[in-house]
Amino acid sequence: MKVSPFPPDGSGFEAFVRQSAAGLLRLGNILTLDRTAAEDLAQEALIRVGLAWPRLRSDGNPVGYAQRTMTNLFLNERRRRRPTPTNRVPEIAREDSALAAADSTAAVRQILASLPPKQRAVVALRYLADLPDDEIGRLLNCSPATVRSQLSRGLSSLRATMTAEG
Repeated sequence: MKVSPFPPDGSGFEAFVRQSAAGLLRLGNILTLDRTAAEDLAQEALIRVGLAWPRLRSDGNPVGYAQRTMTNLFLNERRRRRPTPTNRVPEIAREDSALAAADSTAAVRQILASLPPKQRAVVALRYLADLPDDEIGRLLNCSPATVRSQLSRGLSSLRATMTAEG
C-alpha cells in the first residue's frame, strides 16, 4: 500500500488541489479539446476526489483516482452527448493569455479531434500523464495489450493525418 504524500488533516485535500489541478486541466484539455469542457471535467473530478478524500488518503493515489475519474467522465459524456440547438450564438469570452497560446494550436487540436475518444484518452494518458500501459489499462478498465493496440492505432492515425496535411 502506498503512503499518501498529503497530510491526514483537512489541508491535505487543499495541497492535493494546488499540486495537481494544473496537470488535471492539461489532461482535460487533451481529452476534450475544449477549454471550457476541460475546466468542467477537471472541476467534476476534483469534486469527486474531495468526496472520496478520506478513502483516497489511505490508498495513497489520489492523482490516479482523479485521472481515472476524468477519463471515465469524458468517455461517458461522449457516449451520451447529443447536440443542443440554440437560438443565438453565445458571447465570446475573454481569453487567458497563457491558455490562448495553447489554444492557438488549432491544427494539433483538429488532428487530435480526428481520433476516437478512447484512442485520444490513451494517447493523452501516455504522453501527457506519462503513465505506463498497466496504469492506463486500470484507468480505462482494459488490458495493457488493449492499451498498446489503441495507442498503436491512434499513433498510426495521427501519422496518416499529419502526412496527408503536410
